Parts: sequence; C-alpha cells; structure tokens
Amino acid sequence: MSEGGYVCVPYLQNNAFTTLKNTFENSDLVDDVYFVTATFSEDGRAYFPSRSNTYLLARFKDRSQIMNEVEKCNQETPTFVFTKSDELFERLEDNNLNLLSIYYLECGDSQSDLSELGFIVAKRNRVRRAEMGNLKLSTNQIQKFTFPYEENLVVLEVSSDNKHQADNKYCEKTRKEVQRKGIGMTNLLNLSVIEKIK
Repeated sequence: MSEGGYVCVPYLQNNAFTTLKNTFENSDLVDDVYFVTATFSEDGRAYFPSRSNTYLLARFKDRSQIMNEVEKCNQETPTFVFTKSDELFERLEDNNLNLLSIYYLECGDSQSDLSELGFIVAKRNRVRRAEMGNLKLSTNQIQKFTFPYEENLVVLEVSSDNKHQADNKYCEKTRKEVQRKGIGMTNLLNLSVIEKIK
C-alpha cells in the first residue's frame, strides 16, 4: 500500500519552489494543497532552529514520489515530510481544513495507549482525522540535533470556521486530556491554513 501523508515545504520565492508548487497542483498523487503559517512550540524551535513562518502544505498519496520531487529543491530550510503509519479515526465529512496540529509521544505507543488516545480525540468534534506517523526531513544542511521522536508523531486535522487561535486552544485542551491519562503527548507545531490552493 502506498504511504500517504503531508509534506510541508518552506514558502520561498525561487524557481525551484515555483516548479515544486506547480508539480503539486497538477499531480494526481496530491489531493490538497494549502498556504499555511507555522507556529512551532518551544520544543519544536529547539530541534528545528532553521525554519520558516510560511509553508506550502500538501496531502499526498505516495511518499517516494513526493520525496523525489522535494529533494530536487535542495533547500537549506528543512522540508518536513509526515508519513502516515496508522489511522486512529476519520470523520466522513467534507469540511474545510483550518488547522493541522502535530504532536509527538514521548514514550511508549502501546496498543492500549493508542486506543485511549484515539478514544479521547474521537470525542473532539472539530477533529476530522487523527493519524499516527513519522517524520523525515529534506535539507542540504546538517542538523545540530536529531529529533528523537520522529517515529512517534500524532497528526490532527481540525475543521472549523473559528479563528486559528481558538483552534490552537482547542487542541491544547485535547492534549491536556490525553496527558491526564498518563500518555506523554507534546506539541511540535501547528499549521494554520490561510488559503486552499488545490
């Protein structure tokens, strides 16, 4: 089965980026493309000191093909590739994506923990999809620190007509509820949708 997920490319004004953006817009392997702003947590800033405030976000169906296109850009600022390893749940709704909130589990992703996590998140009516996944970086710079939780990501898609700040708080309440169950879940970054391009 093809590995789907999200790719998050720094929004730069150069030919390589424009070519990649056009490729995403015209590819059958890419379902949706968004212009987003990124808010890194304190932990996220520590691991990824080289980062952007604005990104092109695309939901893809096949990681290997996307990685081939991304690596042609060869940028200093890292491109984040989040690949789904497991789906916790999905609501069959056609609501617009407003926020993508990405977390990591600090230890243990036992089946009971994942079941508990899925149960808590499924009760949150603004969350339209929750997935487990992993992270790969594409950059021509050597990273000072290796992100130690790259195999333990949780990605939440939030749909609403609220302001991004309200959805950020909503996700933080969700995270705290998960923490109360003894599951160490930490925010990595939030991606706020400014415009849907495709």
